[in-house]
Amino acid sequence: MRRARLREFGRESEELATRFLETAGFKILERNFYARKMGEIDIVAKKEGVLHFIEVKSAGRDFDPVYNLTPTKLRRVVNSAHYYLKVKKLDLPYCIDALLIRRGEVELIENVTV
Repeated sequence: MRRARLREFGRESEELATRFLETAGFKILERNFYARKMGEIDIVAKKEGVLHFIEVKSAGRDFDPVYNLTPTKLRRVVNSAHYYLKVKKLDLPYCIDALLIRRGEVELIENVTV
């Protein structure tokens, strides 16, 4: 039961993130892009000619989701972004972003670096 609830919470968080990004002028290209042996990119979006690979993190009341942005997770996103560009045969500027959701409030952190 708990696993299903967590999965639903994650899905709702990604829906909120998608709506936030679209309102901010991003065009959503893909969600949950899976890169073999590397991981998943929650959202791939484009704005003003730049690709944004966005990691969505949310947490309950007693925990700040920023603590889930570990160097290991960010490296996986970077590797997955390189895989995405190769598979899609794209040569565009890109950045790695984090979108944090705290109690329904959304914060976008652009150009997160490892």
